[in-house]
Amino acid sequence: MELDMTKGLPAKLIARFIIPIIIGNIFQQLYNMVDTIIVGRFVGVDALAAVGATGSVVFLILGFTQGLTTGFTVMTAQRFGAGDREGMKKSIGSAVILSVFVTVFMTAVSMAGMDSLLQLMNTPADIFEMSKQYILIICAGICFNVLYNLQASILRAIGNSVVPLVLLLISSVTNIVLDYVLIVYGKMGVSGAAAATVISQGLAGMLCLIYIIKSAPALHINRSHLKLEGQCVKNQLGVGIPMALQFSITAIGTILVQSALNLLGSLAVAAYSVACKVEQLVTQPFGAMGVTMATYSAQNRGVNDLGRIRKGVKTANNMSAVYAVIIYGVIYAVLPYIVPLFTSENVAEIIEYAKIYIGICGIFFIPLGMIFIFRNTLQGCGFGFVPMMGGVVELASRGILAFVAAKMMSFTGVCVANISAWFTAGVFLLIAYRVLMKRMLEAAQIKVPLQTNTEHNQAV
Repeated sequence: MELDMTKGLPAKLIARFIIPIIIGNIFQQLYNMVDTIIVGRFVGVDALAAVGATGSVVFLILGFTQGLTTGFTVMTAQRFGAGDREGMKKSIGSAVILSVFVTVFMTAVSMAGMDSLLQLMNTPADIFEMSKQYILIICAGICFNVLYNLQASILRAIGNSVVPLVLLLISSVTNIVLDYVLIVYGKMGVSGAAAATVISQGLAGMLCLIYIIKSAPALHINRSHLKLEGQCVKNQLGVGIPMALQFSITAIGTILVQSALNLLGSLAVAAYSVACKVEQLVTQPFGAMGVTMATYSAQNRGVNDLGRIRKGVKTANNMSAVYAVIIYGVIYAVLPYIVPLFTSENVAEIIEYAKIYIGICGIFFIPLGMIFIFRNTLQGCGFGFVPMMGGVVELASRGILAFVAAKMMSFTGVCVANISAWFTAGVFLLIAYRVLMKRMLEAAQIKVPLQTNTEHNQAV
């Protein structure tokens, strides 16, 4: 199921690659929504708020590990595009070892510091223990999250986006079933929701490993590949660390927003959690486009076809913008019918809060799509620092307005903090893309290799 994205019509290749990712991402968000609905319906609005209050922390921790594993496999995609199969296997072996170190470190640090972090976030006292209970179980399962994400990233690096989708669907169904069993019949509350998530992630990781062993001989590595070579590690960390920090910087911004939100009480937190679940569901195609452009640009950078990268970026932006306009109108219209699915308590108030959030944030879906496209394209080309700086811009904008919102005790201010981050980061990354693309084109014309974090032209 390999897909060479260095040949053929960009629009067709992008569509073929992105559709399984969109389906998988949406299905994942759907089971996250079901998870939230079951918690809200069978445990209560406080439990709903407790799970929602940890969302930014989950994003911080798991986003960091996902950024690393994705960054570790950029070189894999470049080597695949260049036809260097041995170099590709060496990059996989190095990524495996680095991921083990990451798993041990992140598990220890996150579990040790969680109590202090929740206190720093102004987590309401009435939901503090439930929030802590939930997030600690998620942290204990980081190893399963890394296991799946690393293997899924490796498969996508060689153009296979179908198998990660199938395994994600299996995992999602498992999660939904376990949610119901552990929460409704097992009476485990938020702990049941967290346990269901961890178990389903572990299943996806193991199934992915079995598939690679049985059906992907091109990815088979031996003991000689399982070692850390200086240049390979340097290149992988050069992209992986900035990508991980990018996720973390974005997550820190959402934590600042969550801290401001927590001051408004459990009802506002619960409403914000519901609105975010809906937003995250409908914006999954933007993230899927980012994943697609990372693979597309990495493979084409491997053969130094910059013209194809530019065509792909233009196509991706057009597709993203059309979707953004359509989905905004649709989701705002159906929102009052979605909210009651999550809870039977304080429905009218939660709907009003949710309409404020979606009404404001939906207007800026286009720059949100731009962020994913330009950021992942640059990362696929081997640039780590500049996309990370886009996250710094996002953090600064979101953090300043979150501080103002906290001072004003304003829910609307919390929403504006998000859109300001999307707009400023989108503009920054657009400019960065144009500048760096111009540099790459100039370097190609004079046949001087442009030094990036991955130095893709060097042998591993």
